[in-house]
This record gives sequence, C-alpha cells and structure tokens, in this order.
Amino acid sequence: MTGDIAAKLVLGPVLFHWPAEQMADFYARIADEAEIDIVHLGEIVCSKRAPFFDPLLPDLIERLQRGGKEVVLASRALVMSERETKMTATQIEGAEETGFMVEANDLGAVRRLAGRRHVIGPFVNVYNEGTLAYLARQGAARVCLPPELPGTAIAALAKASDVPLEALVFGRMPLAISARCFHARAHGLHKDSCRYACGADPDGRTVNTLDGDAFLAINGTQTLSQTCLNLSGEIPGLLAAGIRHFRLSPQNLDMVAVARLFRSVAERRLDAPAATAQLSLLAGDLPFSNGFIHGREGRALIEARFGVPDRDQGAA
Repeated sequence: MTGDIAAKLVLGPVLFHWPAEQMADFYARIADEAEIDIVHLGEIVCSKRAPFFDPLLPDLIERLQRGGKEVVLASRALVMSERETKMTATQIEGAEETGFMVEANDLGAVRRLAGRRHVIGPFVNVYNEGTLAYLARQGAARVCLPPELPGTAIAALAKASDVPLEALVFGRMPLAISARCFHARAHGLHKDSCRYACGADPDGRTVNTLDGDAFLAINGTQTLSQTCLNLSGEIPGLLAAGIRHFRLSPQNLDMVAVARLFRSVAERRLDAPAATAQLSLLAGDLPFSNGFIHGREGRALIEARFGVPDRDQGAA
C-alpha cells in the first residue's frame, strides 16, 4: 500500500465445497486480477472434501506465485481421527520441505509447528496478551484474531504484540465446528454417506429460528454467521490501533471487486459509506454486520465510528 500505511490484504481459505472447476477459475482470477498480497490455501472444514481440492494445489500455487501472491497453506480446523492427524503431519512436513508457511487452525498443529515460523488462524482462540505471547514464543509470525473480539481487546492486543496481527474484515464469520455434519443431517443423511450435500450451498445454508427468522448458516460441520462481516468502516481505526493485515473470507461473489474496495478504503481513496454501498451491490441479499467489534451481538449492524472504541470509553 502507499504512503505511511503499510497494510496488506489477506485472502483466507475457501470454507465452502465449491466444484473443482469453480475453484480453479476463482484462484486464476485472484492470481491475475485481485489486489491481494497473501493467499491462504487448503481445505480446513472437512477432510472428505480434500480429494477434490488437493490435486489442484500445485497448479494453484504456481499460478498465484506467478501473480505475485505469497502463499500460505492452511491446516484443518478440527482433527478427529488418526487419518486426519497423519494428513496434518504430512502437510506440515511438506510445507517445511518446500518453504511454505502453514496456518495453524487447531492446537495440535500449533504443537507440531513449534519452533517453525507459522501463522495462527482465526480458529485458535487468542483472547489475551498471555496467549498471544505464548504463541509468539512457539514461532507464530502472524496471528489472525478471532472475529468475536471487541475493538477494545483488539487495540490492547495490538499494543502488546511483538508479531503482526490480522483482523477478519469481510465474509461470513466462523463461529464453531463440530464432529457432526449439519448438512448431512439436514438432508436426512449420515456423515459417512453425506453425498457432499454441502456442495448445494456455495455460501452456506441459512438456518432459521422456529419463528422463521434467519439466524445462522451451516457449512458441512461448520457453523457460520448468517450475516456477512463488513468492517470497511472500521479500517481506519484498526490501522490506528496497529493492525496491518486484513483478511477477506471468500464468498460466492466477485472477490476481486471486494478486494479492490477494501484496498481503496485502506489507502484512503474511498470512504467507507461509498465502499459499503458498492459492497451491497456485490453481496445481493447477504446482510452485513459489525456488532462484535462494537461489543454488541455479532449480527448487529452499528454505524461505523471510523475508529476502534477507546479502552476507557467501553464498547458501543
């Protein structure tokens, strides 16, 4: 970025089960057109999806690197079997041999990566300075904070951190991950014979309350926010607090245009209201939220203050 704002845009791993052709096309556009600095690759939600995605990795990595992107390999968010443990170990060993950093999304991966430079993903709970310092001592070179943190906590962690911190600023927020497959259950299927039902919902499947109100979204074994996080209005405050990495979580929309808008906001070439108006056109019916950073329920949409709430003021 230009001027005195040394910020970077990070594209998180695709959380959804997209067809291989869609994945290839998506990353080709990211490589050639997107104003993205770092791309995280990997199937982190369900190991059953990995055979569809892993064969694409060599070509995707080569294409992204040719496009000037730094590539980070993302590990699974929930490892439950010996097979998945071996898959994680193989991924980490292969990354070390080829020089790639790995994003750790569970504490097992954190343990395996101890002593090596790696990234901490948003699935690892980092809520205080002690945890942050411990992870840095283990070799974390960057930490993506969980999306549920209020702005006061983000500012406090940024002040105390010896490593760069990253904030999720766009996309459905990861809330939980389970051993059970919600998509399979919704279709009357068992997890072992799920028929990859999650592939029918490229942005996740909305879950309604008994009153019929949209509440959450499911993505296989994962629970996501029903709303799409949009912190474009908080970028100036996050920069002022010391955050320099901003993560966009892929949705089934024009992520090249999304990246362009966030880049423009971070470089002060576009104000947040104008960016949100354009993001709304891209997102269609997907509603926005920013409640967590204001200390409110995550699904709330609060008028941006263009700053992270001061510690003495408390959250909105």
